[in-house]
Amino acid sequence: MAHFGILCLGATGHLNTMFPLGHELQQRGHRVTIFSAPDTQSKVQAAGFNFYDIYFQSDTTNNQEQTSTDKAGALTNLINIRRTLKKFAQNAQTRLQKAPAIIREQGVEALIVDLSVFEGGTIADYLNLPYVTMCCMLPFYQDPTIPPIPTTWQYSPAWWAQLRNRTAYGLLNLMAQPVLQVVSRYRQMWNLPAYTHPNDIFSKLAIITRHIPEFEFPRQLPLHFHFTGSFHQSIARQPIAFPFERLDGRPLIYASMGTVQNRFSFIFRTIAEACASPDTQLVISLGGRLDPEAFSNLPGNPIVVKYAPQLELLQRASLNITHAGLNTTLESLSYGVPMVAIPVTDDQPGVAARIAWTGTGEIVTLSQLSVPKLRGAIERVLTEGSYKQNAVRLQALMRQTRGVNRAADIIEQAVSTKSPVIY
Repeated sequence: MAHFGILCLGATGHLNTMFPLGHELQQRGHRVTIFSAPDTQSKVQAAGFNFYDIYFQSDTTNNQEQTSTDKAGALTNLINIRRTLKKFAQNAQTRLQKAPAIIREQGVEALIVDLSVFEGGTIADYLNLPYVTMCCMLPFYQDPTIPPIPTTWQYSPAWWAQLRNRTAYGLLNLMAQPVLQVVSRYRQMWNLPAYTHPNDIFSKLAIITRHIPEFEFPRQLPLHFHFTGSFHQSIARQPIAFPFERLDGRPLIYASMGTVQNRFSFIFRTIAEACASPDTQLVISLGGRLDPEAFSNLPGNPIVVKYAPQLELLQRASLNITHAGLNTTLESLSYGVPMVAIPVTDDQPGVAARIAWTGTGEIVTLSQLSVPKLRGAIERVLTEGSYKQNAVRLQALMRQTRGVNRAADIIEQAVSTKSPVIY
């Protein structure tokens, strides 16, 4: 049996991807150690894994400069991504200095690298370890035939769309230079082959994503790229207290903006006003950043909690209002729940674009967010049957996947053969 090291960010969505995978590998007799940010240690150890800190600071929040009350304080997506990439460069420098010695000392035999840990493949190459790329977010494997994931652009095969896409990829690659230069410097210092394209950071053995081909634009991907289906049902989560007795039987709307990009109180107030109807009941999960007491007088008297048992509520929901994080989106689809997406940053616009592409919901961009626009989208998704039908169609397709079991099969084959996994 092998000793797997998992390199991942400390945000909830990343841990909720890696924990089920780590448990599946443990059940197969493997040893699993997670290398992440120091403030994840208690979560990691409570989940039953060995833990090692490979940071000098936390990486679980990447927008500390956001304001929570002023709509004008919402940074544009490009500025937000630029800041994130600069922070990634700082963390890459730390991990490249610190991680190899720790990983070697622990006797790790193979690595599972979070896609967002840009330097993870370089660490694996330096240690001569096989590694697999795990996409905890929407894969940003660059392909000029599809829009970049930080955009809500829809797919089009037209020449102008491909020109638009190439231009946007060029801008994003320019913005990524701080982290790419750090990685390049260490590859040169360690006498490793230079990266010639941003896609080089992906594993040559296997790339795994938890969504399904039917929730993706038409595109060409490497033969060792694998869609496995969602992991979320394969591991129990820590119980979260919730006043279920307050649910009164009306159609339930569940609203959450995730656990990282959730400091904008105006979004929650807009959601509450747009949903203020005697015909529905709204539950708002604040994701831990804001205080429910600050929302005690919202229109419609919604249930507002700091954290919510998301899976249990999605099983009861008629609609999910979401930031379009990949985890929440896949969980919503796994219960056949259509969505209204309000993407904020990172890959959320790209996930929202796929929600619209598959007809499983609608998008209201942050720049266009208003009560009338959001209320219109909510009413259409709730009353037009096609949204629910499309969500149920993807639900059925997701149930046919093997999820974390298939992912573990791919990882074991990649590590044992040290050859690309193609099937």
